[in-house]
Amino acid sequence: MGSCASHSAFTGNLNSQNTQVILSEKNYEVQNRVEGKASATYIFGIGGLSKKSLLESAKNEMYQNANLKGGSKALINETFSTKTSFFLFFWKHQVNASADVIEFTK
Repeated sequence: MGSCASHSAFTGNLNSQNTQVILSEKNYEVQNRVEGKASATYIFGIGGLSKKSLLESAKNEMYQNANLKGGSKALINETFSTKTSFFLFFWKHQVNASADVIEFTK
């Protein structure tokens, strides 16, 4: 008996708004790294959420953990990864989102 798993990752800007932040000057500090996770379990292909819903759930959790309210903060280096594990008629799909929180000092 055995099981299998596959992994994939994507780094990029998936925001619907195009905002440019130039980080070539030393006018910011990296505060911390935040993460968000979402997963769904399927039995015989039934259950869970669609991949888009899992991605949105992971992103929402990441944004909540970032606590961007107040101050001049932003998320950079957003990374999204997926992991699918399966065994016979059972599989689990997980999406992870992570980013660095920066705060502008000037």
